[in-house]
Amino acid sequence: MYAVVSSGGKQYKVREGETLRLEKLTGEVGAPVSFDKVLLFSDGENVTIGRPVLEDVQVKGHIVEQGRAKKIIVFKYKRRKRYRRKQGHRQSFTAVRIDSIGSPGLVQKDDMESEV
Repeated sequence: MYAVVSSGGKQYKVREGETLRLEKLTGEVGAPVSFDKVLLFSDGENVTIGRPVLEDVQVKGHIVEQGRAKKIIVFKYKRRKRYRRKQGHRQSFTAVRIDSIGSPGLVQKDDMESEV
């Protein structure tokens, strides 16, 4: 089971239990996160595509880490003109662990095993 969600202007393919790095989101470590822009959902057999988003599918997770990525160097140079500019940049990120994917009416395999 997987879904495609949109966050920070980018699209991410997510599965349950997976950790992904997103653009900085507000919230403390351990805070719940819900993705409302679900573009695609697959339960293993059927694929549902939103036009543009799916309203009845929920992707929930929680924040694992707030941090900054490694530094990159931005160096501008023009030959023979004595022009050099050096600048560093560290992008902020939020690591999110996906807890559940699914629609409210969907019965998952774990739920079916507990009923038997």
